[in-house]
Amino acid sequence: MKIVAYIRVSTDKQGRSGLGLEAQQAAIAAFAKTANAATVAEFQEVESGRNNARPELEKALKMARVMGAKLVIAKLDRLSRNAAFLLKLQDSCVDFVCCDMPDANALTVGIMSVIAQAESRMIGDRTRAAMQAAKARGQKFGNPNGAAALRRAGKGNSAACAIQKDRANARANDLADVLADLAIGGFSTLREQSDELNKRGIKTARGGQWHPNTVARLRHRLAQTS
Repeated sequence: MKIVAYIRVSTDKQGRSGLGLEAQQAAIAAFAKTANAATVAEFQEVESGRNNARPELEKALKMARVMGAKLVIAKLDRLSRNAAFLLKLQDSCVDFVCCDMPDANALTVGIMSVIAQAESRMIGDRTRAAMQAAKARGQKFGNPNGAAALRRAGKGNSAACAIQKDRANARANDLADVLADLAIGGFSTLREQSDELNKRGIKTARGGQWHPNTVARLRHRLAQTS
């Protein structure tokens, strides 16, 4: 088994001091030893729990998809109230395990995200109620003219095709850095690149082996989306 480790601490001070990092690394190392797994990459995020931006998580999910690896999170409880993180994890199509919540899966994470969203809505409701009370006292907030509502396109076969195309483009973008690395390493022909992708254990979008024609299609897609 191949795993990608994701570790997060909430402040720069913790990140610099290593506070919290060592415990999380130890938990992931213990999991890897028990599962007889090899860690192919480790990503560390130093972010506030209130910040929905997770650049290192994006990199970790991308690496897991590319390598067909399992994402291992040391401490899900630190992130269980963040709906954006939970939804990203649920929708990533990446298998994952949480060292502090080993029974967590896509279903439980989905339930947690619903709860987190409900809590967020309740906070929003309380904020709006407070603003309405302030407005009743004569206080004004921002621009009273909201943006015009966006019209949604009708859904049908074209929408399904668009979703499939978006997924294919996302997979191609995941592999763009790998192709660039192959070129730097001197693997210039389609045959050389397909052989090296197979040697690195990277699967195609359908979980199969690479061939010159599949590499050619990947390069063509990347050229179209660039």
